[in-house]
Amino acid sequence: MTKTKKGQFIELEFTGLHNGKVFDSNIEEDLKKVNENAKAEKMIIVIGEGMVVAGLDKALEDKELNKEYEIHLTHMEAFGERKRDLVKTLPLSVFSSQKVNPYPGATFFLDNFLVRVITVSGARVITDFNNPLAGKDLDYKFKITRIVDNDRERAESLFRFFFRMIPEFEITDKIIVKGEKPLEYAVNIYNDKFKNLLGKEIIFEEVKKKQEKEAKDKEKPLEKASNS
Repeated sequence: MTKTKKGQFIELEFTGLHNGKVFDSNIEEDLKKVNENAKAEKMIIVIGEGMVVAGLDKALEDKELNKEYEIHLTHMEAFGERKRDLVKTLPLSVFSSQKVNPYPGATFFLDNFLVRVITVSGARVITDFNNPLAGKDLDYKFKITRIVDNDRERAESLFRFFFRMIPEFEITDKIIVKGEKPLEYAVNIYNDKFKNLLGKEIIFEEVKKKQEKEAKDKEKPLEKASNS
C-alpha cells in the first residue's frame, strides 16, 4: 500500500475550521461557505517544506492516498501565538500614500503583510499584523489524492509558493526561466531549493520588454542605411 513520505509532491484537498466554521478550503462545496463567488483551485505542495501550517504539514506524512483524515491542531501547531509587538500604530500617511482609506475592521496587504485596522484616531491608525488565526486552535479535514510526478506541475507549485506567480519557463535538463531582468534575483535566491526538491537547477534567460525590442528593430534599418 502506497503511503506518503517527507519530500514528496502531493495533490491535497483540505478544509480548515475554527470552532466548526470553515475559514479556508480548496473543496468547492466548503469554499463557498467562506466566499460564494470563490473558485476552488488544485493544490500541489511538498511534504515537509512548510507550504502549509506546521501541524498539518507533519500530519501529511505516512498517509494513504484518497483516504479522508481529520486532525486537531493547537494554536502553536497552527499559526502560533498572538504577539503584542505586531500591534502597531502607523501614521495615516502610510495608507493615504497608497490611496487606501483605513477604517476599523478593514484588512489590507501592506508591504506584503496582511494587516487589520483596529482603530483610526486623527492621523494615527492602530493596526494588527498578527495572522487573524494566531492564538486559535484549528481543525483540518484533508485527503491526499495523488503523488505528483510530473515535472511541470511540480515546478509550477514551487514557483507559485516561492515566487507568488508562475513565470514563463521550459524544462530540459534544467529549468529555464524567461523574463525581465528583475526576475533573475528570485531565480538566484531559490536555485538551491529547486535543485534539492526537483533535482534540476533553474537558470535565468532575459527577455527584453516588447517596447525595447520594437525600438531596436526600428534602429536596424537606419544603421544599415548609414553604413551603405
